[in-house]
Amino acid sequence: MNRRSLIALTLTAPLFWGQSLASTAEAQQRLRTAVDEVLAVADRVSSRSALATTVRPVLQRHISFETMTRRAVGPGWKQFTPDQQKKATQLFTTLIIRSYSSKFTPGERPSINYQAAVSPAAGRVDVPTGLVYKGSRYNVTYRMEQEGGSWKIADVVIEGVSLIANYRTQLDSTFKKGGADAVITSLEQSVSRPS
Repeated sequence: MNRRSLIALTLTAPLFWGQSLASTAEAQQRLRTAVDEVLAVADRVSSRSALATTVRPVLQRHISFETMTRRAVGPGWKQFTPDQQKKATQLFTTLIIRSYSSKFTPGERPSINYQAAVSPAAGRVDVPTGLVYKGSRYNVTYRMEQEGGSWKIADVVIEGVSLIANYRTQLDSTFKKGGADAVITSLEQSVSRPS
């Protein structure tokens, strides 16, 4: 690299750094908004089943369930028909929302400490949090990605375990054994089980 290129890079680096900081702050604010909306909904319901139904539209605005489903299925996703992809996404969305809402007791709020967000790649921001709920502490990192001009949650890592990676182990194996139909059947069975 010649001297002129090095000087130009040095002078423009703050511009790129500033964009990264702005994106990081925007993603973190989007997460805070999502969490606040979910907690506001949770304050208005009296049962876990009501929470799952009431919180669904809020979560669908802030979480990229299609991205989550695609990554949870793995490489086999490309072999799903558009209708199979739609069905798998609907089922996976129901499964995640039901699982998520079953962890909370209406009327009990977690305490959330947002930590410094980092941008490991362009269009991606990880927001680590410390969460205290019912006396237990959890480290939860929300992986945010830009989608359609806004930030959405694309994965949640709880105590070092990725939600997507956890389901990927099961769904990828199911796909290898029986294809898209087997994945959809497995998701249907999971959704039909009482929570």
